[in-house]
Amino acid sequence: MRSNYRKIGDYIELVDERNKDLSIDLLLGLSINKQFIPSVANIVGANMTNYKIIRKGQFACSIMQVRRDKKMPVAFLEDFEEAIISQAYPVFRIKDERVLLPKYLMMWFTRSEFDRHACFLAVGGVRGSLEWEDFLEMELPIPSIEKQREIVKEYNTVVNRIKLNEQLNKKLEETAQALYKHWFVDFEFPISAEQAAEMGNPELEGKPYKSFGGKMVWNEELGKEVPEGWEVKNVKGFTIDMKSGGTPNRMIDEYWDSEEVPWLKTGELKNSIVIDSEEYISRIALKKSSAKILPVNTVLIAMYGEGKTKGQVGYLKKEASTNQACCAMICENEEKASFLYYHLRTNRDEIVSIAIGGAQPNLSKNIIEEIRIIEPNESALNSHPFIQILKSKEGYTKEIKSLEGLRNLFLSKMTQVEIEEKEVVSG
Repeated sequence: MRSNYRKIGDYIELVDERNKDLSIDLLLGLSINKQFIPSVANIVGANMTNYKIIRKGQFACSIMQVRRDKKMPVAFLEDFEEAIISQAYPVFRIKDERVLLPKYLMMWFTRSEFDRHACFLAVGGVRGSLEWEDFLEMELPIPSIEKQREIVKEYNTVVNRIKLNEQLNKKLEETAQALYKHWFVDFEFPISAEQAAEMGNPELEGKPYKSFGGKMVWNEELGKEVPEGWEVKNVKGFTIDMKSGGTPNRMIDEYWDSEEVPWLKTGELKNSIVIDSEEYISRIALKKSSAKILPVNTVLIAMYGEGKTKGQVGYLKKEASTNQACCAMICENEEKASFLYYHLRTNRDEIVSIAIGGAQPNLSKNIIEEIRIIEPNESALNSHPFIQILKSKEGYTKEIKSLEGLRNLFLSKMTQVEIEEKEVVSG
């Protein structure tokens, strides 16, 4: 054992408290992202008396399938006083919080190096489970309790700022979708000065269009009234170009001598703006392949994918390319692009319902081209708030990215803390 490291097993103990009197009904699950989540398990007819109780300040983990998932799910309960979880999860607590802080230990569990070590130790055939005894033998540096408090405080400052930005982005998204419905479904967009003059009452400027007498006309194709001057088009007619992605040849000689750009896969769209990707590809490799470099303000949609991936959209805030499972839509201006993004975002469920195919229905490029869209008149397109909302989200997302780098730096430096303390003492 390294002199400044200690075994996890020396500081924790198992807790096995069962819900025998059925006094607790909050059932939680454990995610691979090391968080407690509402359980989706089917508990109809289940014997809930055998479920484990976990209390605030305790941990739960999964030691199954660690090698397969390349992560060990482990989480610290902070948001609830008590809950129940599956009996398959070990529950444990710290023996003496005057020696080891729970939040400091959770920081250690968050490190990618911890997951790699757990994966290396995992055995058990295809499932790749981690033996509990091996988990207890894993080590971590434990500085003084004062130093732990300092580290946790600095780390939480960064984490809380990330959470705040995520909440702000979520609020912006909720606002944008509400505005889309108000403006482009209920047709209550603000009356422009020109429209108010045409209606013979300048005081109507800024009032909701439909409620204050804006002229509506019947549209046969949609079977409902729409504002005068608005047209029904398909996505192909609304855009100036549509492209599907490709897979570049990574063996091109000039690959390492070229600027790289993000190369996106469907799972990275996530119904949000896109400022980077998990993988980057050389410009030269892209130019010699079927993949295309897409401009800023391109709208993307996932044509197929498992679970909730299909139909998710992305809005490029950086030049990028995609794999063949993404369809790219390029508009003539930012106003149209941001409107199209929120149209697809808001109508995702309906769009996904028209996917075709066998076991894995997909949205082909032809299907996406024919998606119907109401094109507002120029006044409504030029005044909608989506451009500014996306710019605000871009700013918060960039800050999150920067803060995540700082958070990871804190985690990576945990291995240096005890060494630095010993050097100070010995000096």
